[in-house]
Amino acid sequence: MDKEDYIIKLEQHDTKDIVDNHTNGSLTVIWRDYDEFLEHHPKMVYVSSVKSGEIKGPHIHTKRNSYFSCIQGSVIFIIKNTDGTYTEVESNSENGVMVFVPKNFPSAHINISDGISRVLALADISWKSNDNEMKNTNFDDYDWKKWEIK
Repeated sequence: MDKEDYIIKLEQHDTKDIVDNHTNGSLTVIWRDYDEFLEHHPKMVYVSSVKSGEIKGPHIHTKRNSYFSCIQGSVIFIIKNTDGTYTEVESNSENGVMVFVPKNFPSAHINISDGISRVLALADISWKSNDNEMKNTNFDDYDWKKWEIK
């Protein structure tokens, strides 16, 4: 897959104050039931946190397709392609990027922020504690040091 196949650019809107109409924030659309940009509609939504400089994964979800959007901080998603190369996608609270990780694609993410990052996840299959659909793996040939927090 190409890098563009993993990235979903989210719809973002400014929000306005009801008194004087100044911009008071923003709204980012993650998913609506009529949106067609998610091939696999979610059956589970959760928030995962990762400490500064820490890595979650790498692992493989063998049954579920997942979509991730960082809602606090900044993370890099690393996805291992079928040809052994890696695709890196940054998602943060400002860039409006959701990352698609298809089932059976090894992936990890690393927090490149100084504080805790939070990632909103949408999965097309609900997690059950006994389903054993997640398999740990390793990215022995990946350069993790380039993301070290200084």
